[in-house]
Amino acid sequence: MASPAVYDAFATRLGDWTTTPIIFENEFAQQYIDAGMQFVYVEIYGDTFNQESLGSPQHNLWLEEGTTFMHVMTPAGAGSRDARVYANELLNLFREQPIVTDNVTGESLFMPEMSIGAGQPGQDFPNYYAITASIHWRRREVTSL
Repeated sequence: MASPAVYDAFATRLGDWTTTPIIFENEFAQQYIDAGMQFVYVEIYGDTFNQESLGSPQHNLWLEEGTTFMHVMTPAGAGSRDARVYANELLNLFREQPIVTDNVTGESLFMPEMSIGAGQPGQDFPNYYAITASIHWRRREVTSL
């Protein structure tokens, strides 16, 4: 899982999304499923959290990398266009707009890669179809003791 700084940064930016409900990992979505509503299920994964010394053992650079998956869930049988449009609009919330994770140090998330579908077809779930918008991100944190 990603650090709280990354989770909070994505959750804050996704707060600007009003088109559909946003559901994060380990949150309940059953009310939307029961109503057959469109929604976005978000997973924020950290792949690595690596440390490098910057001269002294107390001065370190931490590099965290991961991927955020935004699964656009639309009712089955309704086609894929709405899911594609929503996935594109979700990515537009992040394109060329770094997210500051620490206002004191100015640390931010760098998002060099984004994808709709990541080269794979949409997936069918019971009563739903999903297209995934994904963002590969990096965060640097410098610590000094």
